[in-house]
Order: sequence, then structure tokens, then C-alpha cells
Amino acid sequence: MRTLTILASMLLATGSSPTLAAPAPAPGEDPRPVEPAPDPAPQPVEPAPDAAPEIELTPEERAAIDEALGVPEPPVAPTPSLGFLQSMNPDMSLILDVAAAWFSEDDPEQLGGHDPARTGFTLQQVEMHLSANVDPFFRLDANLVFSEFGVEVEEAFATTMALPLQLQMRLGQFLTRFGKRNATHPHQWAFLDQPLVLGKFFGSESSRGLGAELSWLVPLPWYVELVATVQGAGGECCARSFFGALDAGVHGFEDLRYTFALKQFFDLSDDWALQWGLSAMLGPNGTGSGNRSAIYGTDLFLRWKPVGSAGRTSVDLLVELLLRTREVPADRLQDWGLLAELRWRIDAEWGLAVRHDAVSGVADDPLDAAWTGLRQRTALAWDFLPSHFSRLRLQGGVDVAEWEDHVGGFVMLGLEAGIGAHGAHNY
Repeated sequence: MRTLTILASMLLATGSSPTLAAPAPAPGEDPRPVEPAPDPAPQPVEPAPDAAPEIELTPEERAAIDEALGVPEPPVAPTPSLGFLQSMNPDMSLILDVAAAWFSEDDPEQLGGHDPARTGFTLQQVEMHLSANVDPFFRLDANLVFSEFGVEVEEAFATTMALPLQLQMRLGQFLTRFGKRNATHPHQWAFLDQPLVLGKFFGSESSRGLGAELSWLVPLPWYVELVATVQGAGGECCARSFFGALDAGVHGFEDLRYTFALKQFFDLSDDWALQWGLSAMLGPNGTGSGNRSAIYGTDLFLRWKPVGSAGRTSVDLLVELLLRTREVPADRLQDWGLLAELRWRIDAEWGLAVRHDAVSGVADDPLDAAWTGLRQRTALAWDFLPSHFSRLRLQGGVDVAEWEDHVGGFVMLGLEAGIGAHGAHNY
């Protein structure tokens, strides 16, 4: 109401009056203009009364008046775009994994390159992750690992983003997508050490290498992905069942390592989901000319995560079974390995997990001569997440090997801390 009163006062204060046009002369009248009468004598002008005090307007009232009078809003200066600058700065993160451990044995047989392997403190790794879109066609990812022994390029690869027919390629050095656990990093594990079967069959860093990967998302009613990978067959850390430490070079397609995988996802309900996969890795080994190795695997991952849970409760079950065959002079060796994990995420802070490893052995194994029987290891892990960027893990367990006359025990305590932007991990 006050705004309307002010507006009316402004209109009256303009002092202007409407000008009316002169009427046309009536018939019979003289159309000549009439001489104007002389101006009257000037009269003394009375002094004007004092002007009314200026009315203070609030910003809201001033905006309402401007809107009523149709006054346009002042233009807003555009904010300079930072997209170009952002494209020059990739997402970066740094993740520290450090642990303290106690072993009942002086020389525990830990197989992983990041495992605590002695009583005392261990710098498991400091991982630097970098990721950015290169252009509309490629994304670049890299993982550099710092340890007590130096720096290594764990992964560095480009991923295509514009191939037709739901195809995608990776080129560079990367972890092989064999099974479920192999292609993950230590900070993604519920436990502080590598599963036994991955260390024995692939190596201390799991299976990885330089090469190329082609994947196809099959157009079916459920999620189906086919993956084909070709990588080098050498490397004690990452391909020990093949050429391993032998520097045999590449003289033909038969000297490369090939991996094929089928990955499926089933959305069972709002609360339940299932993944099931098959994998096969084929390539040469270093025991003789023409001798080859093959590793076959199947993995099953079941997750229960109630949608209505406010505390992010979930239960995960992972089972992987691997079978390895190797041609050696005048013989064929065959062994197997099992990995089973049950993980309960109680809430956003607390979690429990149990894992059982079982890996068989064979006599006269050129890679593991002492591993002649079944080795089993059972571990229980508890973790606490003070925030999204830090985690404490406490793990204990027993290790039993048939060819030894004692049971090994261990306790580990690990700290993980991360800074920077780190992308979401695979399901």
C-alpha cells in the first residue's frame, strides 16, 4: 500500500497537464485565427512553500516501483568461464597405506608386494592417482606408487570415450580384468594383504602389463560385457605363470598373453544384486619352447544393501575359484585356488569381514618347489572410518601349510589416509 501511495505522489509531482487539441470551427464561423489577448500585467510571485521532505525507500520498495514503471534491470556482467583452466588441471589424489604387524614366524610367507611381511612397521604404498579427459575422444588415468624401494608406474592408460556400437578400448599399462579382485588396488580391499591365489598364480602385484583391451557392452536385457585383452607375457611381479622373470621377447603373436572375460550383472530387487563372471588367461611359459600356461576362473559377487537403511548397511559375499594348468617338459601341472570373502558394512563407520584362502600345490613345481600340498589361511578384519578420507583396519588370522608342522599366526594394524579428488570405484 505504501508503495502505491509513493507511486501516486510521484505522478502528481510531475506538474504536467494534458494538452487538448483546439476544436474545428463550426459552419459559418470565421476560420481566421483570433488575435491573442495581451498578457496581463505581471503579478508578484508568492514564494513557494518548502519542498516536502524526501522519502527514504527500501530496496524492496524501489524494486517494486521500478517494476511498476517498467524500468529494465541493469545487465549482469558475465562470469569468465574456468572450463579451460580446469581442463589443464587433472583430478589428483594421494593415498597413504601404512601398517604395523606381528608374525609368529621370523620369515612369514607373504606373497603380495604391498603386504606387511615382517614384524614391525611397513610402508605398504603411497599411491598418486591422476585422471582427466584429454579431449572428447580419450580419458587418461595414471597410478604412481611410491614405496620404500622407489617409484613405479602401476597403471597409465588411455580410455576411449567415443567409439560406436558400445565399444571401448584401453591402451597402456593396466591391471588385467580377470575375475573380481585382481583389478583392484590395496586401498579398495577389506584386508591388509593380497589373497594367496593371486600372489601364487599372477605375482606380487597381481596380473597387469602393457597392452590393449577391447570391451563390448552387449545390447541385452541384462548387463553383459565381453572383454578381450592382449598384454606382454613377461614380468615376475605380474605374469609369473607365463614368461615371468624370463626376458624372452616377442617374436610372434604366440609370445603374448591373452585374457578373455564375460561379466554379467543381475538386478535381483531393490535390495539385492548379483554379479557373475568367467575369465580365461592364455600364454607361453618359460619352461621350454612351445610350452604354454592357462588360468581359468569364475567369480560370484552377491550384495544385499537395503534401500531404506539410513546407516548404509550392506553385506557382500565374494567367491572366486581359479584353475591353472602348465605345460612343462614331459609333464602337465595342474593346481587350483579359492578366495572367499564375507564383508558386513555395519554402518558408515564400522565394518567386519572374514576371508578364507585355499591354494593347492604340486610336486616338482619349477615356480614353487616347496609348495607341495594345500595351504589355507583364514583372517578376520575390523575397520573403522572416521571420515570418507581415512580408515583404520585391524586384522588377525592363522596360516596353515600341509608341508609344515606348525601353524602361523599374525596380527596387523593399518592406517589409510587420502587427500584430493578420487573417482568412484567399480561396483
